[in-house]
Amino acid sequence: MKFIEDYAVAYQNNTSLFGYNVRNLFNSVSIYVMPMVNPDGVNLVTNAIPTNSVAYNRALDISRNYPSIPFTSGWKANIRGIDLNLQFPAGWNEARRIKYSQGFTAPAPRDFVGFGPLTEPESLAIYNFTLTHNFSLVIAYHTQGQEIYWNFQNINPPRGLDIANQFAVVSGYSVENVPFNSSFAGYKDWFIQDYNKPGYTIEAGLGQNPLPISQFDEIYQDNLGILVLGAVL
Repeated sequence: MKFIEDYAVAYQNNTSLFGYNVRNLFNSVSIYVMPMVNPDGVNLVTNAIPTNSVAYNRALDISRNYPSIPFTSGWKANIRGIDLNLQFPAGWNEARRIKYSQGFTAPAPRDFVGFGPLTEPESLAIYNFTLTHNFSLVIAYHTQGQEIYWNFQNINPPRGLDIANQFAVVSGYSVENVPFNSSFAGYKDWFIQDYNKPGYTIEAGLGQNPLPISQFDEIYQDNLGILVLGAVL
């Protein structure tokens, strides 16, 4: 959202962002930004859901089955206890096998894949939105680790690694391969699989989730170049 604001101001003032004239960018490329893919999960973690509400108490009931995950700070699923990062049809059955072996066999604060791919309205909305647009590349923002993930299994999309390396230069983040147990059923996995175009997961910031707001300025400055170059490259 900060990037959208800065982009709009630069357009209005006919100035540059990260060395690129924004009016020229605006007239040549479309940028679609979804600032929050999991709104009710975010509301839960930020205490925006009343503690006496049905939604809060259902989440609390789910959390009681996973006492090692702090409630609510350890929650990263949607309000129904399904991890939206594990909802896409790209090795979903393998993701299910891995997460079930780790004990996530039912709705949970994190790592439950759901009862099938694209069962959740949030993931289905992203999926359908992508189908109706001819994206050149996609970037999915997560936290944390200061890492850039760029491939899916043995699929290395054209220019995928080259762009990832340019992202690394401007951000200071490292280009990495996704750990095997986390390398299935994500959004960028599905995009790479079905489109053979560059897709990235950026693990922003460094520390323990949820990251403190005190890191915001540093994270934004680290990632501004990625956001601009994503439109340029």
